[in-house]
Amino acid sequence: MRKRARITGATVASVTALGLSASIASAQDGPPDEVTEWVIQPCFDSGDAGWASGILPWAEAVEEATEGTVQITVEPAGALTSSSEAFGAAVAGVTDGTACWATVYGGDMPEGMLAFGLPMGAESPEEAWEVMWGEDYGAGHVVQEAANEIGLQFAGWTNQGPNAMFTNFEVNGLEDFEGRKMRAGGPQAMFHEAIGGVPVSMEPGDIYTAIRLGTIDGTYWDTGGIDDMSFHEVIDYAVMPGWNPAQHQSTYINLDSWNALTEWQRDQIMGVFKETYFETSRMHAEGVEEALQAVRDEGGEVVELSEEQVAEMRRIALEEVWPQISEQSDLAAEGVEIYKRYLRDKGMLD
Repeated sequence: MRKRARITGATVASVTALGLSASIASAQDGPPDEVTEWVIQPCFDSGDAGWASGILPWAEAVEEATEGTVQITVEPAGALTSSSEAFGAAVAGVTDGTACWATVYGGDMPEGMLAFGLPMGAESPEEAWEVMWGEDYGAGHVVQEAANEIGLQFAGWTNQGPNAMFTNFEVNGLEDFEGRKMRAGGPQAMFHEAIGGVPVSMEPGDIYTAIRLGTIDGTYWDTGGIDDMSFHEVIDYAVMPGWNPAQHQSTYINLDSWNALTEWQRDQIMGVFKETYFETSRMHAEGVEEALQAVRDEGGEVVELSEEQVAEMRRIALEEVWPQISEQSDLAAEGVEIYKRYLRDKGMLD
C-alpha cells in the first residue's frame, strides 16, 4: 500500500471516465513503469455471491485495463479485519479498499444507501444505471461526493438482483412479519421495522446457525446468494419479489491509495466501471433462479406476494423508509429527491 497526502480535487478525472462530464487531459498517456499493489478486503468472504460474481471480476478488469500496473489481492472478511470493520478499515487506510452493501456493516456513509438502491426504487440494472448515472439524474455523483468527503473513491458497482426476505415462518402478507426477529441492517432494518418486525444485527457468518437454532426467524439477503450461504437449508420460505428489486454492492478505494495512482491509471479503472457493472449484474441475475430452485429442492416454498402486497411495500418504502434515509444527511436527502424525480418521470409516483 502506498499512502500520500490527500488531494481533494484529484478525483474529478475518475468521474469523467464514466463519460459524465468534460474530459481532462491525462498527465501521462500510458502505463507507468511502477506496479502498484492493492489489498482489498470486502465485508464478506469467498462464500458470498459477491465474491466470484462481483469483486473478483472487477479486480481482474482493473488489472487488465491498467496493463498490470495495478495488482489487486482480495482477502476474505476476517483475514485482516472483521466484516463489520471492513468499511472503516478502508477509510482509515488499513486496507486499500473494500466491497460492501450500503456501508451499513461498518463505517459511516449513509449516502451508500443510494448506491445500494432505495427500496422499491429501481427494478433492473438498466433502471438503476439511469437513476445513478443518467445525465438527467446522477444520484451516483452524490454518492461519489460523499465517498470523497470521508476519504474514499466509489470505483465499482454491481446489481445483485432482488434483496428479499427468507424465513422459517409462513408468509402470506406483510402482516406476518409483525414481531418477527430477522437479521437486517441499515435500510433492511428500516423496512423490517416499518412492517412491524424486530431487526437483529449480526455478522453474516452467524446467520445460518442463528436461524437453525431459532435465535432469529429469518434473514434479509440477496436472492442469488442464499445458496452460497446455505440458507436454503435452514429457511422454509423465500418471499418474492423482495422489498428491494435491485440490491447493489459497491466497491470503494481508499482515497490516498487512489490518488497515488497516475491519472492514466485512474481513468483506466473508471473506464471499466460501466462494463463491469453490467457484466457482473448479468452474472448475479443468472444465480437468482438457481438459488430459488435450491430452496424448492430443499422442500422450501417460494412465496410470490400479490400485486396489492407489492403496492403496499412500495407505499411503506416511500412513506416510511425513504424519509428516514433523507434524514441521515443533506447529500442523502439530495439523492432521495433524485430517486423521487426518476419515479415521477416513469409514472410510478404522483
